[in-house]
Amino acid sequence: MISRKVNNVQEALEGIQDKMTIMLGGFGLCGIPENSIAQLVKLNTKELTCISNNAGVDDFGLGLLLQKKQIKKMISSYVGENAEFERQMLSGELDVELTPQGTLAEKCRAAQAGIPAFFTPAGYGTEVAEGKEVREFDGKKHILELAYKADFSIVKAWKGDEAGNLIFKGTARNFNACMAGAAKITIAEVEELVPAGTLDPNEIHIPGIMVNRIFQGEKFEKRIEQRTTRKKE
Repeated sequence: MISRKVNNVQEALEGIQDKMTIMLGGFGLCGIPENSIAQLVKLNTKELTCISNNAGVDDFGLGLLLQKKQIKKMISSYVGENAEFERQMLSGELDVELTPQGTLAEKCRAAQAGIPAFFTPAGYGTEVAEGKEVREFDGKKHILELAYKADFSIVKAWKGDEAGNLIFKGTARNFNACMAGAAKITIAEVEELVPAGTLDPNEIHIPGIMVNRIFQGEKFEKRIEQRTTRKKE
């Protein structure tokens, strides 16, 4: 069985260069590849195009790359609670392509499946549809969306094996699942890395064929953006 294990995050991110397009899994701060983002900051790679649901917060997640002006273009579904993201977008320092959330997910999944494009009704009649082909299906207008083309996809999983098989935990599955295998090279960082054959095949969410490199991360903070609790009775 082919081993996709690499020793550390430094080996995992080899080959990432300026001006590349990178997909990054996660939703807000849930399920983000923390170790890989920290390594990108250290590498000081510039003029990146990042595809992610949003850009974390000011001092964590992709917000760290924004602070150092490493991102040239952000493709996401919303600005979120990142003041620096908002500031750079409104000032014109950052090129932002806002995409309906479902469309963003499907553009990743289409790339994963080798589907070059698809039609969707989302965004028709808005700025999202400008310059795109429109067709009518069952009396409803749809716009043509192209699958993403990325150099690297970086995802985070709860558990993985040396063959690259991945298991996600709870809502951390989010965009990680559809981004795995959606780029030329997929990197997976996991909380626990086990020998091949250890995982129950019935519990695997992403097969190893979609992963090129896998490593065990460390010191995951798993920050919570907003904690909401019930009043104590």
